[in-house]
Amino acid sequence: MAANERPYVICHMTSSVDGRIKVRRWTTLDADDHYETIHKRLEGDAWMCGRITMQGYADSAKPLGKQPDAGQPIDREDHIACKDASGYAVALDARGAMDWGARNDIEGDHVVVVLTERVADDHLWRLRAGGQSYILAGASEVDFPLALQKLRRHFGIARLLLEGGGGINGSMLKAGVVDELSLLLVPAVDGLEGTPAVFDIEGTEDETLAKTRRLELKSCEPLDGGTVWLRYGISALE
Repeated sequence: MAANERPYVICHMTSSVDGRIKVRRWTTLDADDHYETIHKRLEGDAWMCGRITMQGYADSAKPLGKQPDAGQPIDREDHIACKDASGYAVALDARGAMDWGARNDIEGDHVVVVLTERVADDHLWRLRAGGQSYILAGASEVDFPLALQKLRRHFGIARLLLEGGGGINGSMLKAGVVDELSLLLVPAVDGLEGTPAVFDIEGTEDETLAKTRRLELKSCEPLDGGTVWLRYGISALE
C-alpha cells in the first residue's frame, strides 16, 4: 500500500519499564501525567482505541431521542455523517457491541466506528440515527489496511494516533501499518505475569515480531518525574 493511501500511524503508549500498560494500578506515580501533553504534541488528525477504552465514552452517551425503524433493510455501505470535523475519534468495534446512543463526538472529535460485515442491520440503523459515522472493514475480523485506507479516503485523515491495548497494537504492527512508536516509559515496575504489554500477539516463538519489524530510535527526551519519551521509527525487515 502506498504511503499516501492510508494515514501515517503513530502508536502512542505509556508503559512501565517492563513493558506493561495497566497504568491505573501504579499508585506510586501519576502515569497519565505527560500522556495528553505528548498526545497534543504529536498533532494527529485522529486517534484510535478499542472497545474496552471506548466503552466508557459510549456508556456516558445520552439515549436516542427517537428509536429508528430497524426492521427495514439497510445497505451495507460505509456511512459518512461528517467529513469536515477538526478531529476524529476512531472506535474499533468488530461486532457492533457498543451502543453510542446520541453521542457522536468526544470532546469535539467526531466518532467513527470501525465494524466488520458480521454487524447486525439494526446496529447500523442506530449508528445512523445517532449521527456517528461508520466504515465496514473485514468479514469477521477488522482488516486494518482496508480500514486505514477508508479513513484516509472518506475523512482525509493523514496522521492517526493508535492508542489501543496490546492486542490491537500488536495486530496492527503485525499487519505492517504502524509507522512509529511514541513510548512514555515511566519509573515503575509492574511485574505481574500475564499483564498486557504494549504489543501482544498470539503465535509461536518463530512468529515474534522482532523477526519482521525494525525499530530505529528517532529521539529520546527526559521528562519531569523520571519519565522518558522515546520515539522509534518502524520499518519492515527485508
